[in-house]
Amino acid sequence: MNLALIGLVVGMALGFAGYFGGFAAFLLVAALGVVGFVAGRLLEGDIELGELGDLLRGRDRHR
Repeated sequence: MNLALIGLVVGMALGFAGYFGGFAAFLLVAALGVVGFVAGRLLEGDIELGELGDLLRGRDRHR
């Protein structure tokens, strides 16, 4: 699946959540999407837990 198609599916899911569930459902779906994205990146090995912690704290590990 290419990135454009994934973006389309995510946009449609957020649109349906916003239309049928209101703004709170929209925010919930968006937040869970971010959690799923980060979990997928961790499982694929694109990021490591140490890098994620540094990123959240605002530190740059590559200096």
